[in-house]
Amino acid sequence: QVQLVESGGGLVQAGGSLRLACTASGRSFSLYASIYNLGWFRQAPGKEREFVAAIRGNGGGPEYGDSFKGRFTMSRDNARNTAYLYLNNLKPEDTAVYLCAAQARGATWSNWGQGTQVTVSD
Repeated sequence: QVQLVESGGGLVQAGGSLRLACTASGRSFSLYASIYNLGWFRQAPGKEREFVAAIRGNGGGPEYGDSFKGRFTMSRDNARNTAYLYLNNLKPEDTAVYLCAAQARGATWSNWGQGTQVTVSD
């Protein structure tokens, strides 16, 4: 199993920035981290979950959803089992719960964290 814990959300004014972190743990991840892709998604109230970005376990990527290229940046620190999402020039419409997910190679996004709330005020 893989456990994921997100942190770094909060309240920020429009135009501001945040850094989100996702730390992975668990026996499977510790032994086979290189086969796990890590990704970020977000879900706003009343809207469907959106893919934000992902980095492959073998270091490929990051890949971004079309709406997030340019303002958001994802990185991964394998030594710390942590993925980061840098949110820049935030807008009120970026308000959402941001969720981290892990995907074993060839499988679905089946491991999810609890999410961290990002609220952007005018």
